[in-house]
Amino acid sequence: MSGVNSNLLEVNKLSKYFDVSKGAFGRKTGDLKAVNDVSFNLTKGESLGIVGESGSGKTTLGKCLIRAIQPSRGSILFNNHGNKIDLANASNKELRQVRKFFHMIFQDPFSSLNPTMTVLELIKEPLIYNKIATGDEANELVFDILEEVGLEKKHAHRYSHAFSGGQRQRVGVARSLITKPQLIVCDEPVSALDVSVQAQILNLLDNLKKKFNLTYIFISHDLSVIKHITNRVAVMYVGKIIEISETASLFKEVKHPYTEALLSAVPIPNPSYKSKKIILSGEIPNPVNPPSGCFFHPRCRYARDKCKEELPVLRDCGNGHLSACHFANELDLLSPSKIPL
Repeated sequence: MSGVNSNLLEVNKLSKYFDVSKGAFGRKTGDLKAVNDVSFNLTKGESLGIVGESGSGKTTLGKCLIRAIQPSRGSILFNNHGNKIDLANASNKELRQVRKFFHMIFQDPFSSLNPTMTVLELIKEPLIYNKIATGDEANELVFDILEEVGLEKKHAHRYSHAFSGGQRQRVGVARSLITKPQLIVCDEPVSALDVSVQAQILNLLDNLKKKFNLTYIFISHDLSVIKHITNRVAVMYVGKIIEISETASLFKEVKHPYTEALLSAVPIPNPSYKSKKIILSGEIPNPVNPPSGCFFHPRCRYARDKCKEELPVLRDCGNGHLSACHFANELDLLSPSKIPL
């Protein structure tokens, strides 16, 4: 789908700053720019991956998008069946009317579920809060959604401590689906699970997306997971999107040195191929005081003088593949398509 009417989200210059204070009196000394001037559109039915190292701003962006936290500036236009509402600047009353249409699946299924509530109570809570259903009607909706996520009716009367990690995450997925949302933000939903269970949850999410025509924002540091479940990828670094493209295009031809380093860490299914993992020097910069010019230049092996002085902007490198690198079309970056399989 294409066109303005097919956009579920239109994010424009979104930023989230946190005050940095110092001293006994908490005097403000600066801003931690966790999300810095981010813009993108999200099409209905799409699955957008957001990747980057810890501290890149992925989770903060996800929380801003569903107004779990208040953005500092910018807009988030949410298309609620043809009626657009700016989530970034909406009042609490306006938010209450649309919250049922977007939810978040959290990283840790052990801490995201209230241990004092049964599964029935946990999943039914959004129905009651949003005044969708109560009593026996709500219970039946819970039983139906449990079946959809691979659990049984008998599980509804148990507490979360009685379940494995994979089962708890299924409960979290059921809780997110119970109000029939349009958008689900998945924040590292499989990173806390055993490898043997990760594929099961990913396949479940993929099947549910197709069945209910869901739109996903999938946050992860693992590009192999992103490749499995998304059709478009945005790469973040120090609060900014530095590359965004169709997933197939990204894995075919990288257009940013930072993404090249991330992709080099993805295992290659070829025992005869000697890995060329790129080890980045230093650490991700402090978002309170980022470097001049390109934020990545202190760690980039291709950096030139221009990179130290001028901040690159996202520009089209062809076929809608955007990169914030001054030399995106000049560098011969290592891509999976260039690896003999």
